[in-house]
Amino acid sequence: MDPISEIELEDCPVCRGAGYIEDEQGWCMYACCLNCGTETAHVSYKTPEERLEAARQAAYLWNIGKVIHNGMCD
Repeated sequence: MDPISEIELEDCPVCRGAGYIEDEQGWCMYACCLNCGTETAHVSYKTPEERLEAARQAAYLWNIGKVIHNGMCD
């Protein structure tokens, strides 16, 4: 199992929807809301070893509420 799936995310700081950690085609990780599209900054990585740390950093940003919201919500 991918250890990234074990990282805990709080509910979305904007709409309280479910959060998800996304791997953007092998170069960065970010957390996003499955409901309203709010997301964190992208955290880049270059090696498989850095991937988990990038996911942890994205989760940290999400959990402290440091997110980008486009102003629209379902």
